[in-house]
Amino acid sequence: MRGHHHHRRGFRGPLSEGQGPEVETGERSTTRVQLEMPPQAMERLQKLKDKTEAASYAEVIRNALRLFEALVDEHEKGAEFSLKRPDGEIVQYKIFV
Repeated sequence: MRGHHHHRRGFRGPLSEGQGPEVETGERSTTRVQLEMPPQAMERLQKLKDKTEAASYAEVIRNALRLFEALVDEHEKGAEFSLKRPDGEIVQYKIFV
């Protein structure tokens, strides 16, 4: 599928360019991204996958990216974040310091 490629910016940690071919899935093209993660981070990713019943690590990362993007957008608009605990206590949540 040479010609026009739609590259998406992804998580680009320690990664060699061109690690995998682009895969055509319908009208979307995807880019393979290889991540190197320390064991502790991998454990956290596994726990999140289990807790959220995600189908894959990629799904967990896509969900995290969507949420982080939404929080960054709100932060840029001047929003502040707070949590309401089950007991009704409201606490400021400092995500961006």
